[in-house]
Amino acid sequence: MPKSRVRSKAVYTPPPRSAKAKVSPPWLLPTMLASLIIGLVWIVVFYVSQEKWPIGAFGPANLVIGFAFLVFGVVLSTRWH
Repeated sequence: MPKSRVRSKAVYTPPPRSAKAKVSPPWLLPTMLASLIIGLVWIVVFYVSQEKWPIGAFGPANLVIGFAFLVFGVVLSTRWH
């Protein structure tokens, strides 16, 4: 009886690594920190001034503006390497 051929498995070669390490753009960190700080200060000023500042005409919408700054800062923080 003839012997069956043995299949040779292909040798595993891992994909090449990228030579560059990911680096954040230089504007990202200052923009992220500024956005987080502005959002926090905006909300604190709104509560401390008894809802008269930063923009009195907006009323409770000032909270939305403050949280928008905070969310923008958090989104930027996910892109920081």
